[in-house]
This record gives sequence, C-alpha cells and structure tokens, in this order.
Amino acid sequence: MAVQQHPDLSTHDVPRAKHLLMLEFGSRTEFDDPKLEYRRLFSELLGTFMLVLVAAGGGLLHAKGQISLAAAVVAPGLMVLAIILFMGAVSGAHLNPAVSLAFAVRGDFRWRRVPGYIIVQLIGATLACLFLLAVFGNVEHLGATLPGPGYHDWQAFLMEIALTGVLLSVILGTASAAQNVGAIGALGVGGYIALAGLWAAPVSGVSMNPARSFGPALVSGDWTAYWVYVAGPLIGAAIAVGCAIILRGRGGDPISHAAGSGVLTPGRLREKAKLSREIDEGDVAPPGVDQADPAKDA
Repeated sequence: MAVQQHPDLSTHDVPRAKHLLMLEFGSRTEFDDPKLEYRRLFSELLGTFMLVLVAAGGGLLHAKGQISLAAAVVAPGLMVLAIILFMGAVSGAHLNPAVSLAFAVRGDFRWRRVPGYIIVQLIGATLACLFLLAVFGNVEHLGATLPGPGYHDWQAFLMEIALTGVLLSVILGTASAAQNVGAIGALGVGGYIALAGLWAAPVSGVSMNPARSFGPALVSGDWTAYWVYVAGPLIGAAIAVGCAIILRGRGGDPISHAAGSGVLTPGRLREKAKLSREIDEGDVAPPGVDQADPAKDA
C-alpha cells in the first residue's frame, strides 16, 4: 500500500502561518500609523463599552439577587479574554486608563496618544451605563464599585492598590509592547481578573479600572468613595511599572513585541532592536521560521 506523501510543512505552511500570526498579533506599523488612530480609538470605545456592560451589569444583577457573586466577578474576566482575542491587535485592548498610563510610563506607548485613549475609555464606560439605565432604571447604583459592607474606604483603597499592581504586572509581562494580544495574554489577563474578583470582591468590588468605576458613578450620580477607584489603581499601576523595570529593565525596547523580553545590558538591547527592525521590515524571518519561498521550491 502506497504511503501518501505530504509537502514539507516547514515551507508549505509559512504563508498561512504568517497570515494567522498577523490576525492574532496585528501589525506594529498599523498600530503606530497616525492615519489609523480613529480605528484604534473606536476599538477602545467599543471594548470598554463591552467590559463595563458586563462588569457593571453583573454587579447590578447580583445586587438584585438574580445571579451569584461568582458569576458577577468571573464574567468581566471572560469578557476581557474575548476582547483581547478579537481586537487586541487593533488598539492593544487597554480598556483602562491605568493600563494606558502604565504603557506610556514604560516607554512602549506614546504620551500624545494617552489622552485620546482615556477619553474614549470614559465615553465607552458611560455609554454602557446609559444602556443599563435604559434597561433597568437607576437601581443598585448601576453596578458601581463600592467598599463592601463592614469595610472602610481606606481598606478598599489598599485592596485596589494591591489588586491593580498585580493586574498591571500580568499585563506588562504578557503584552507585546503596548498591545494586549494573543492567547497567552488573553488567558493571563482574563484569568487574573476572574481570580481577583473571586476572593476580593467583598472588600472593594474589584474595579482596578478608573473607567469601569467612572461610568456607574456619572450615570447614577453616586460618587461615593470614587476617589478610591482612581487613586488606588493609579498607585498600583505605578508600583507595577517599578516592578517591571526591576524584573525586565526599562521599556521602550522595540523587540518587546516578545512578551516580557526586557533586557538589562545595552549591547543585547541594541542587537534585539536591530533584529526587531529587520523583522518588521521583512528583511529577515523570526528565529525558527523558515524564510524559504514556497514558489521557488515548487
């Protein structure tokens, strides 16, 4: 019985593999192209709308006794996982002012782009809560994050610092430069958000995101303890950036597309920057990828 011969996968599947990688990780050139900023801003608005719709909506329904606390806190994590997978390559799926600021401080995201990202994140959160207001009315603070019963503002504040510090550490360690992309990043970030909610929601509501808390506060008119959910995440993000510098060196490294690949030696940094430019320009293939042209081998 003759054995069917298959083409060499190392050359046959290279174009398909490159296409799949582009869909998952996107193009760094497009991510930095000023002409496409409208696309990235819309992506952030839409993504933040989806996140706050699920997070605040889950909190509202839990307060009404219609879903469990576990469901309310796991749902946002699953939503973030889905958002990173389907549009992380467009805008980076920041969805959170603390994330945009952390990427900027690290040197992986241009400061001139930060105001636009933060504004559309706040707009997306507000639109989500206006939708909840239309559906449910102004009940249960529209799912606002508040210190839990028996806990003081300062306790929720400290919890938000700790929770956001770990969240940003996960993001900075799995992101490709200033983009949350790929299955590993999606699972890491989404999984951590669910985990944090499962154990810490009774203390602070587990916001870790000033935009997530802004929407319900603005639309419901209840600004109780809102400072906790601005100051806490921002301080936590600053701590995470400091930890990232210690663990992986300073940001701004072009090759930081490879998650968590910061280096501490200037010589290796220059080598990696040169390799990154060559890969982005298509002059060389990434290590481990056969650069042979299938058409020539045919």
